[in-house]
Amino acid sequence: MAKPNYSFEKRKRELAKKKKQEEKRQKKMTQGHEERQTEDPPEVKDEKNI
Repeated sequence: MAKPNYSFEKRKRELAKKKKQEEKRQKKMTQGHEERQTEDPPEVKDEKNI
């Protein structure tokens, strides 16, 4: 019977965890960017109001 390679399994789990964390970080960055755009619309200066 073959001996299990635990270090390979551990590395595989670590890579999956890092990938998930990176996706989560990217998602937060895009959500944060979208929220800032909707909350703070650019002010339009009218010449009539000046």
